[in-house]
Amino acid sequence: MTPFSPRFSAADAQVLERDVVYHGFFSLVKLSLKHRLFGGGWSQPLTREIFERGDAVAVLPWDPIRDELIFVEQFRPGALRDQDSPWMLELVAGMVADGESDSEVARREAQEEADCSLDQLELIATFYPSAGACSEQIRTFVGRVLTAGIGEVHGHAEEHEDLLVHAIPRVEALRMLDANEINNGHTLIALQWLARHGEALREQWLST
Repeated sequence: MTPFSPRFSAADAQVLERDVVYHGFFSLVKLSLKHRLFGGGWSQPLTREIFERGDAVAVLPWDPIRDELIFVEQFRPGALRDQDSPWMLELVAGMVADGESDSEVARREAQEEADCSLDQLELIATFYPSAGACSEQIRTFVGRVLTAGIGEVHGHAEEHEDLLVHAIPRVEALRMLDANEINNGHTLIALQWLARHGEALREQWLST
């Protein structure tokens, strides 16, 4: 079977004009662009607005000895529409600053958000959560936990962070996944990966 590869490359899309229409904590950029068509030729010029917020790293801390996963619970304004609650159970995550490596971000955010120390990191996935409207790329990892601030509240007050740290058995987290009780993308992706690869990784980590 031939592996999939996109029909076109980055050279087959052209940005004709780029205007920053809003710049704050996030940015909104208005693009005029065109791209090649599957039927041949080029599209007419299109106008699209793109939400830019930089890239992020997310990490699922996992204690393979106790077989527990560490999550943070926090308020999310984008989920105010939710009839149940705008608080979400999530991975540890943070934005990538200039010059930072992904591993540095993962360890920094684990410490700041959950008082977690990690000694190993394994890449899960690199993905665009909403490429139709947002340029953000997320790199997601699973990390082996040495210590964690379970039951504590963490986060930077000046950034209005208020995070409650939870330890949940892996089997319970996967039950929640199957029951549609996990409602944010990066946590869903990490748990789906763990359901496929968790046993092999746990054996590897316990052997070392």
